[in-house]
Amino acid sequence: MDSLLNTLAGQIDDRTIQQLSSQIGADPNTTQQAVSAALPMLLGALERNTTSSQGAEALTNAVQRDHNGSILNNLSSALADPATLQDGSAILGHVLGANQSNVQSGISSFSGLDQNSTGQLLALLAPVVLGALGQMQQQHNLDANGVAGVLQNERPQTESILGGFAQLLDMDHDGDITDDIINIGSQLLSGWLGKK
Repeated sequence: MDSLLNTLAGQIDDRTIQQLSSQIGADPNTTQQAVSAALPMLLGALERNTTSSQGAEALTNAVQRDHNGSILNNLSSALADPATLQDGSAILGHVLGANQSNVQSGISSFSGLDQNSTGQLLALLAPVVLGALGQMQQQHNLDANGVAGVLQNERPQTESILGGFAQLLDMDHDGDITDDIINIGSQLLSGWLGKK
């Protein structure tokens, strides 16, 4: 079974980065940097949501109902649709909850993208991530345990890319993440690009 992160890296090519840059009002390099942090961060957050059987069931039901992977068939058109941004904002509320501003601040600090643009970018990427998960769920006819397993299998890759940056997903908000973000530097971007 393909890695979700690799699937996403293949979908979000240079042309998609250009489009995202235009939509959020940022330069492509900054957008690429932010995407390289946002994708593994979103996968890590989804994985943490499936640590309980109830959470795994809820995610699987949401994916089956609303995210069949069709967004990947014409990604540029989907990203330009205002409904995608709206859908993504709702997804972030469910997946990140009270941690959303913490994650947003961290990605903003790491990439140099302003807070507002970072929020928009996360909202645009969230339905793409769920679309990739939904596509995999359909292709392999996965139940809730299977969906949780797919996300757990992503953990070594996302943690190796994110390093200390994964601390942003901690729900207790303890510890200072500033040093972690600074120390990651360009390793995060080059690590993610290396998976392409």
